[in-house]
Amino acid sequence: MCIYGYCRISTKQQSIERQIRNIKTNYNNAVIVTEVYTGTKHDRPEWNKLYKKVKVGDTIIFDSVSRMSRNAEEGFNLYEELYNKGIELVFLKEPHINTNTYKKALQNNVALTGTNVDYILEGVNKYLMALAKEQIRLAFEQSEKEVQDLHQHTKEGIETARLNGKQIGQKQGAKLTTKKSIEAKKQILKHSKDFNGNLSDNECMKLICLARNTFYKYKRELKEL
Repeated sequence: MCIYGYCRISTKQQSIERQIRNIKTNYNNAVIVTEVYTGTKHDRPEWNKLYKKVKVGDTIIFDSVSRMSRNAEEGFNLYEELYNKGIELVFLKEPHINTNTYKKALQNNVALTGTNVDYILEGVNKYLMALAKEQIRLAFEQSEKEVQDLHQHTKEGIETARLNGKQIGQKQGAKLTTKKSIEAKKQILKHSKDFNGNLSDNECMKLICLARNTFYKYKRELKEL
């Protein structure tokens, strides 16, 4: 039996260390699987490998429900698939929906009596199972809502800043200056016959290793100085 810790971030700018630390603190022997997830199931190659690898009795640890899936329906279906495969699922921030907790809820059925009362008891048992399943679904739905709220708050914050006259992003028409562009422009000034050199445009492009559009863009910017 193997224990895996699955850690996911949405962009390369985010840090994954907190998730790893939380999992390792509780499950020091967990094999950590990390991934940058861009939004669809097919963008999760590491998760897909793990999904195919795990077998009955294995455990997958998540820092939270949101690391398993950002979509409630997808997450709930995935939970059921893994549960039915005999995989233990652990959510550090939502322990009430760990598969072990779910199993206990399903096993704590009211014992049947062999009498007409069993019709009522069967209904109670079905209700308990439905209740446990609903708890899992609600956890994924809450996680999805939190992500949507975060996106909405970010969007509103940007709009508020814009209305208050703050510049959001690069100004239209502004020149993006990088070390590479600075050096390339120096070479154009030095070698182009339009400036201080004696090389044609094509010769300049080959010497500096610039694409045609980039070369003419830099050349135009130099003439505007």
